[in-house]
Amino acid sequence: MYNLKGKTAIVTGSGRRNGIGEAIALKLASEGCNVVITDLGATKGEQFSKEHIGTTDEMEPIVADAKSKGGDAIAVPCDVRYEDQVIHLINKAVEAFGGIDILINNAGVGYIMESFIEFKEESWDAVLDVNLKGAFLCSKHAAIQMIDQGNGGAIINIASQAAKSGFPFAAAYTASKHGMIGLTRSNAVELGQYKIRVNAVCPNHITTGLGHWQNKFFSDKLGLNYEDYLQTIVDKNPLKRTGLVDDIAKAVIFLASDQADYITGEAMNVSGGEEYH
Repeated sequence: MYNLKGKTAIVTGSGRRNGIGEAIALKLASEGCNVVITDLGATKGEQFSKEHIGTTDEMEPIVADAKSKGGDAIAVPCDVRYEDQVIHLINKAVEAFGGIDILINNAGVGYIMESFIEFKEESWDAVLDVNLKGAFLCSKHAAIQMIDQGNGGAIINIASQAAKSGFPFAAAYTASKHGMIGLTRSNAVELGQYKIRVNAVCPNHITTGLGHWQNKFFSDKLGLNYEDYLQTIVDKNPLKRTGLVDDIAKAVIFLASDQADYITGEAMNVSGGEEYH
C-alpha cells in the first residue's frame, strides 16, 4: 500500500524503548524500509542523562527488532547539535544502504521545564540546539544527499501541539517547535523543485518515558495526583483518550509514502481533535 520497500530512512531520537522514535522506526521497517536507528548513544552531563537519551546499548535491541520486522537496520550514535556528527550519520547511512529516501527529525528535548522568569540560558540553548538546530542540520545534509541522488525524498519533522499553542514552563520547547513549523514550510518551498517533500506531524501528549516525566512535572505544578492529571488530558480530548506512539507512526508512514506525493509544507495534527489550528 505504501510502496516503501527497499527505501532507506533515518530516524533521529529513535534509541529509547517505548518512544515515538522507536515506534516510527519499527513501523518503517515493517513496510520494508532499511532503517538507521540513531540517538545520542552516551550521556553528556546533567542535561542529557541516561533517563532521557538513548544509549548505544538500548539502540542495538531496537536494530534487532527492526530486522525482525522485515527491513534491514543499523545503529549510528549521533549528537544532532554538531554538523560533523550529522555528516557522519548521513555517510554511514549511504555506506550501508546506498542512499537516503526518508528523514524523520524526531530527536528532541522535552524535559527541561522552568518558569519563564527563571529560565536559564543554558537550558534555552540545550532545547533549541537539539530541537531546532538539530532538525536544521539533519535536513540540510539529508537534502544534499537526496538532491545528489536525483530521486526526491521525504523529510518529516516531529513537532508538537506546542508548535501551535503555548504551554507554561515550556518557553524554549514551544519556541523550538513553532520554529520547526517555520523550517518545515520554508524547506518545503525551497526543496520542492527537487521533489523533496517536507511535512511535520504535531502530536498532543503521548505517555512515553518522556511523557511520564511530563505527567509527573505538570501534576505536581497543578497540585493534582498523577491519575487525576491524566484524566484532565482525556477530558479535554474529543476522542476521550490519550495518544499512542502508534498513532504518530501511522501518520509518518503515510507522509513518507507515495500516498502523500502531493502533500508538502503541512503541519498535521495527530491529537484526537484536541488541537485544530
